[in-house]
Amino acid sequence: MLLKVGSKGDDVKKLQEKLGLTADGIFGMGTQNAVKKWQSRNGLVADGIVGNKTWSKMFGTPTVVTEKKQTIQPPVALSHTSTLKIQNLKGHIPDNVLAQIPDTAKKFNINTPLRLAHFLAQCAHESGNFRITQENLNYSKDGLNRVFPKYFPNNLAESYAKQPEKIASRVYGGRMGNGPENTKEGFKFRGRGYIQLTGKDNYKAFGKAIDVDLEKNPELVATTYPLMSAAWFFNKNCLSKCDGGANKETIQAVTKCVNGGYHGLDDRTKHFNIYYNLLK
Repeated sequence: MLLKVGSKGDDVKKLQEKLGLTADGIFGMGTQNAVKKWQSRNGLVADGIVGNKTWSKMFGTPTVVTEKKQTIQPPVALSHTSTLKIQNLKGHIPDNVLAQIPDTAKKFNINTPLRLAHFLAQCAHESGNFRITQENLNYSKDGLNRVFPKYFPNNLAESYAKQPEKIASRVYGGRMGNGPENTKEGFKFRGRGYIQLTGKDNYKAFGKAIDVDLEKNPELVATTYPLMSAAWFFNKNCLSKCDGGANKETIQAVTKCVNGGYHGLDDRTKHFNIYYNLLK
């Protein structure tokens, strides 16, 4: 079971009736907000996504039926050559993330234990173990001079320090499809998701891939699609590198693809080894 923004069908109608909403069978922002409130009241992670845990608590009986009426039980077969033992990751990855893996992995060809271990290891490091879904741009003057020196020459950093909207609008303005600094699109399309998706062009392309208008609703990358946005980026840029193996050289290659360098390599390697040993 995985119902989220964009889902349609009888299961969505049943959910909406339970929440006292108009049962149109379309999972939109109103349904998501109602789900979040219900989850919060019932001691669940308020992510607005209805997985097996939320569905079971809401209706009293577990279900493994998706909106397409396909039975999904672990291990999840994603191709004729590969079976992913996703249930083995329980306790190492948050349950709300685990619930998203089958659909996400299938859609973006992360369909072997090796690929999934590399992908999740990068996500875990980049997001602080799946806790951070949005870029922190609250830089001090010294931080701006250290991280973005070319954008803040002379003493310019003083007038931008500790102002995330101004910082992102300048640093990301006029590139990656964003308008110039004064449009504030650099802030609107700042880094979100477990592998921070950045820039209007990437938001548009990812939105097209999942049939969701992320130009109008960019916050969904952080609130609803943090894993799927990371998988889209990973599939586009890094997937083939994963097939090099479970070795140091491959981990380094994947890390450079995601990070642009080797920051946090030891932590990424630690996560990879844990996940791969559980999945293989």
